[in-house]
Amino acid sequence: MAIEITVPRLGWSMEEALFSSWLKAHGEMIRAGDLLFAIESDKATQDIESFDEGILHLPANTPQQGDTVVVGQVIAYLLSPGETAPIPGSGRGDETPVASVQSGSPDVALYVAPGRGRGNETPVSTPRARRTARELGIDWTTLTGTGRDGRIREADVHAQAPNTLTSTRRLIGERMMASQQKTAPVTLHTTADASALVRHRSELKSSGASVFPSYNDMLAKLTVAALQAHPVVNSRWEGENLITSRDIHLGMAVDTENGLLVPVLRDIAKLSLQEIANRFRDLTERARTKRLTPDELRGGTFTISSLGSFGIDAFTPIINFPECAILGVGRIVRQPVAEGEAIVLRDILTLSLTFDHRAFDGAPAARFLQALTRLIEAPLGTLDS
Repeated sequence: MAIEITVPRLGWSMEEALFSSWLKAHGEMIRAGDLLFAIESDKATQDIESFDEGILHLPANTPQQGDTVVVGQVIAYLLSPGETAPIPGSGRGDETPVASVQSGSPDVALYVAPGRGRGNETPVSTPRARRTARELGIDWTTLTGTGRDGRIREADVHAQAPNTLTSTRRLIGERMMASQQKTAPVTLHTTADASALVRHRSELKSSGASVFPSYNDMLAKLTVAALQAHPVVNSRWEGENLITSRDIHLGMAVDTENGLLVPVLRDIAKLSLQEIANRFRDLTERARTKRLTPDELRGGTFTISSLGSFGIDAFTPIINFPECAILGVGRIVRQPVAEGEAIVLRDILTLSLTFDHRAFDGAPAARFLQALTRLIEAPLGTLDS
């Protein structure tokens, strides 16, 4: 009996994903453990392996790159030698076996959809493409499809409406709305004298090291120390329960061509400053090349978002729900500061902490910021640990 290949659920909230590519060819013999296809879920691409063996059969309506697939959707089959694949129950009942493929094994039936999309007949389109076309007010029957046999895909519809949101942008928007609807956000702003931090990084740069920590790496290390002293800020919601943990899994917001990603560095308190720098550099590179795994994008307990490199002094970050707090970091600006009767120049950094007032009050949040400010102004002991 033919074994169905279906789209797996990669996370508790996953309902659909984008199909990336087949990693095996039609007619190829598959063994258990072989990587079959790749899908993009939760802004990460993951390879899916086979749990069975057989000859891979890709029906005519198998998804193409960029198609949206849903959890549980049958997208292919594994066949025994000589077995004929079932006709997919997709409403394309006119599929008929017309040829066979040889792959070092007995033949396996190959299906096509004759006559569709030719002449003056209505072209073939995916259900997602038709639904999206209705939502955008586009006549999908006038489009040219880029799918197999000229099938019109959702991507073809979006190509006619360049101002519509990408799936990643929609996902980010949904999460931001969930954060605003499920939290009671309050933001506190303060400034810190980062002169000692600037001097220390300059010394690291002049030491001749090929790789030296960024300001974000250093702030991550100092933030961890402040979270250890104020663990209530390191809380997250699990259903209706508020969980406070001594384990710190720090997310660092990364700007990519595909939108904002927040890779998570787990158990960061156990790492040295150089280890943090190396880990974050690796996560950032893989975030920008879509090579993160879903596990590297979830499970955070606290997030840092920095816009200092864009010349932003201060902003109000949005909580990365179900976490309870997020730290916004602005740029370091050389400013005149009064010291007694004198005016001196100092490197000033603005910090903005947004927290969920349901989880804790303003005083604990303020004490956390005070602790972090002190660490920034006297960082050496913590950075060297």
